[in-house]
Amino acid sequence: MAKLAEFKMEGDELEVTEDMLQAFEEEGYILVRGLLNGKELTKVKQVLEDSDLVPTHGYGIPDSSGRMPKMVLWRAAGSDVTGMICRCEKVVTTSEKLLGGEVYHYSSKLVMKEPLIGGRQEWHQDYGYWYQNGLLTPDALSVFMAVDKCTKANGCLQILPGSHKCGRIEHKMVSGQTGADLERVAEIRKKLPLTYVEMNAGDALFFHSNVLHMSDPNDSSDRRWALIMAYNRASNNPVERLAAPFPRYTPLAKVPNSAILSCTNVNDFTGKDFLNPLEDKTVKAETSKPGNLQKA
Repeated sequence: MAKLAEFKMEGDELEVTEDMLQAFEEEGYILVRGLLNGKELTKVKQVLEDSDLVPTHGYGIPDSSGRMPKMVLWRAAGSDVTGMICRCEKVVTTSEKLLGGEVYHYSSKLVMKEPLIGGRQEWHQDYGYWYQNGLLTPDALSVFMAVDKCTKANGCLQILPGSHKCGRIEHKMVSGQTGADLERVAEIRKKLPLTYVEMNAGDALFFHSNVLHMSDPNDSSDRRWALIMAYNRASNNPVERLAAPFPRYTPLAKVPNSAILSCTNVNDFTGKDFLNPLEDKTVKAETSKPGNLQKA
């Protein structure tokens, strides 16, 4: 197993170093330990666990075995605590430096793997999805932020470092999910090391949109929730006729990192523009409409 390209949040700000830029260019990702501190995590969990976010807007996407991870997806950051995370300097400015230019918020989602039943996420590239929504180049990334501890047992991310250099791989439907061509993935795995990204709550993985990744089902007694934020280069504005249901370029109003703790909005999600999964051509949701999931 390859050694992770790992860095640590020091103090209140995150400085993007040359080592980080080189790791992102060569490996396609950087892992930042402790991007959220304990107090920030407490506020995030208050929003995700104690509001009506999940029961009102959640839905499931079946994997190839019939099990399913659950998710809630929104297209605008909003003004609640999760919106402050989507807009804060340590997430947005870091993404801009890694991608080499201004970014905008493309989408965010809470992905939930419940104990013993949470499903598998099939091998895929995020650009495998976003290509279908009119992105002409893969100048985009995702930020996987662990809300819970992520381990092999509960279905942590698995990545193929360096796979972003393989270019876009053909994707097709695998049950309810869009998945990469498994024959091509198998050949790439012969050349690149499979790496398990085990994370503590508050850690964050910034990864290029062409990095191949997947996660196993959660067969443990521990919950595995993660907040995943996606950013697209402003210069990579999607083709208008293909962009829906995801947004074209809209300037993103960044906030200081301190806004996470100073935000008092934990239950007003006005303006977050939640996705109805029936509108998403890259998945086949288990529900006919969002909002029928029980609170965890």
